[in-house]
Amino acid sequence: MTDRKGPECWLTDMDGVLVHEGAALPGAAEFIDRLIERERRFLVLTNNSIFTPRDLAARLTRAGLQVPESAIWTSALATAEFLRRQCPGGSAYVIGEAGLTTALHEAGYTMTDTAPDYVVIGELRTYSFEAITRAIRLVEAGARLIATNPDVTSPSPEGPLPATGSIAALITKATGARPYFVGKPNPMMFRSAMNRIDGHSETTAMIGDRMDTDVVAGIEAGLETILVLTGSTKAADIARFPYRPDRVLNSIADVIELV
Repeated sequence: MTDRKGPECWLTDMDGVLVHEGAALPGAAEFIDRLIERERRFLVLTNNSIFTPRDLAARLTRAGLQVPESAIWTSALATAEFLRRQCPGGSAYVIGEAGLTTALHEAGYTMTDTAPDYVVIGELRTYSFEAITRAIRLVEAGARLIATNPDVTSPSPEGPLPATGSIAALITKATGARPYFVGKPNPMMFRSAMNRIDGHSETTAMIGDRMDTDVVAGIEAGLETILVLTGSTKAADIARFPYRPDRVLNSIADVIELV
């Protein structure tokens, strides 16, 4: 158990915490309702860079969760914010879908395949050999390599699909350039999320289902960490890691009383 004061702000992962395969997990709707009722500042986080916050809000609505579009923070948004601060008004060659291109456009970036400042890799449903080849050549010509998140696969009903980390590894193998990953487990994503809601590490909690992304990033960002056992990490797995969350709870339903 933690000896911190009760959190004023909340960050929560989406898949494995609030939803699973498009269905809300028990207690998720009540948890969101409690946050809104008590006017807590919060964000729902995801490493998925395919969808815009509007898309994800609609997906959550279909699952029975009323999450405002403004309360969703993706690795695409975190990447766009990072690049806006690093190189305002820059340019990028992007391998990604609407979630990433929209975020970069709104951050003031120009999309180009001619001498961009950055090559930015996100998740796609279908990867183009031609686009990857172009990215390799641009990196070799001096463009800096950024990736939204290091996940090497993403789930699908048919089985795992290659994801951002796999494509980034291909480009690294071809060029020798290592990408900077903005999304989890980089605590940068949590810090940018806290900036979004004017939160502070001492009074912010992170709820996740993975020790190797949610919990470790939360610890490195100085947050209270809560692991729920409805996703990737099971109780028997925890002892394998050299760090511990502040709390281990069965599900998001057990978090409601902490709000």
